[in-house]
Amino acid sequence: MSLISNPLALDSPLAETSEAAITGTLIKMPAQLDNGVHYQLALGEHRVSLNAHLGKLITLTHTGQIFCNACNRKTNKSYAQGHCFPCMKKLARCDMCIMKPETCHYFAGTCREPEWGEQHCMVEHIVYLANTSGLKVGITRHTQVPTRWIDQGATQALPILRVATRQLSGLVEVALAELVADKTNWRTMLKGGEADIDLKAEAARLLPVIQQKIDELQLNYGAQAVTVLDEDVVNLSYPVLEYPTKIASHNFDKNPEVSGVLLGIKGQYLILDSGVINLRKFTGYEVSFS
Repeated sequence: MSLISNPLALDSPLAETSEAAITGTLIKMPAQLDNGVHYQLALGEHRVSLNAHLGKLITLTHTGQIFCNACNRKTNKSYAQGHCFPCMKKLARCDMCIMKPETCHYFAGTCREPEWGEQHCMVEHIVYLANTSGLKVGITRHTQVPTRWIDQGATQALPILRVATRQLSGLVEVALAELVADKTNWRTMLKGGEADIDLKAEAARLLPVIQQKIDELQLNYGAQAVTVLDEDVVNLSYPVLEYPTKIASHNFDKNPEVSGVLLGIKGQYLILDSGVINLRKFTGYEVSFS
């Protein structure tokens, strides 16, 4: 049975906006998988179908204001993908263990927000193989399939293990990262043209190598701590008219206006004829779209 229980669900239920020019606080692009990936631009309560703007001139203008994604406080600088400094220091979602899940300290009693940890970390996670800029290993909460793959610009993905907690999934990922990459080369990803990878064969090659780690975790945390999956490969195609041959990045901090013909969307990047921009990087920035 597929792990993608509701692949068409958007991250936000808010209605799509049809106005030609709108302004709002930027968050990462919601996306849905339905015979290809479909994106929306999310500015505050506004939603705009970006696929419909392929081949058209668009302009994004940063108003100069930045707001915290958690408390909505105005801030001069964004930290940890959209937070003010106080929230960055106190919220569990901004702790270093989010980047390094194997260092989770929930059981040590030092989690910044134990209730948040119970909801986001002490739940089942999926260890997967993906084809982004090549073969990579990754982890995600089981509820974030296939969103996580879309955000990384994966063209193929295969769940290989179901793991009881985020920390345990991180320990498995560390073991696999000794054999394959655990990061995406975003420049390579944005150039497209990835050759297909036989992810089933790669899983069959890699899992026996880390069997000792799996056995160790099952012995220490129970047989259900790590479960080997038999899933189908998920293929993802992105709305791209033309991939760039050279990568030039836009940055709202250096130039508040980004304009160009929209040639594609992949991962959390807009591909324009004038360069690319990672919209997730600018979470919390107030932006006007036209």
